[in-house]
Amino acid sequence: MNLLNKFMNMDRRWIYIITTICVIVPFIKPIGLPTYTTPPVKNLYDKVDNTPDGQAVLISLDFDASTLPELYPMAVTILKHCFEKNIKVIITSLYIQGVGIAQIALEDVKREFPDKKEGIDYTFLPFVIPQLSLVILGMGEDIHKTFPKDYYGTSIDSLPMMKEIRNFDQISVAISLAAGAVSRSWITYANQRYGASVAAGVTAVMAAENYPFLQTKQLIGMLGGLKGAAEYETLVEKKLNIKTRKAACIGMDAQSAVHIMMIVFIILGNIAYFVARRKK
Repeated sequence: MNLLNKFMNMDRRWIYIITTICVIVPFIKPIGLPTYTTPPVKNLYDKVDNTPDGQAVLISLDFDASTLPELYPMAVTILKHCFEKNIKVIITSLYIQGVGIAQIALEDVKREFPDKKEGIDYTFLPFVIPQLSLVILGMGEDIHKTFPKDYYGTSIDSLPMMKEIRNFDQISVAISLAAGAVSRSWITYANQRYGASVAAGVTAVMAAENYPFLQTKQLIGMLGGLKGAAEYETLVEKKLNIKTRKAACIGMDAQSAVHIMMIVFIILGNIAYFVARRKK
């Protein structure tokens, strides 16, 4: 009873300390909690994995720093998948803030794949105009006219991998990693107007809004929040045997540890409350 009384009157700062420990420990020593793969994630993985020769995967980082923890791991693991399978990649962003994030992601992945060359294995397209619908429509007609130069100032026409890639007909799947409703613009203009295969990576709170597009096949796959990123990381590791530090899985370890801690505290708090009330 004395123990329950102490628990009921525990200084809340202890809760903050325990929460901090639950968050920090998995980043130092990953727990490696198991995760299962959902169909939307598997569908996107298979679509990327089965990209035909002569086609490319387009990844658009349509987000800013506020949603970095959820969406950045998606960009990194999809890039790793493409580079490991020697799939050509077009990297871009419809957000001006996303261009810098795309550059960081590309540099992170190139540390593991230093042989990948710009213009041969990937093309990094710059931010052009703030009217995202016009950019997507322009890419549907002619990528070369929409982006005369790449991010580094090189003419698109001079890049070897872009000589055969003109529009969405040569793109296996366009993946929009977005915090808001940008993925709907890809659905409206790329999928509905040009018949392009479109997939999305969204924050957890946005996932529910995008499930109807999966049901109508307007999205061929989706990564939902940190959980979706962790699922894709697990698939890449298992199927391609890429052994690297999995940021999304580590994040899920920390998140799960805090959730378990909260459940334990709620159970103990209720037990202490009812025991104390019964005694009174």
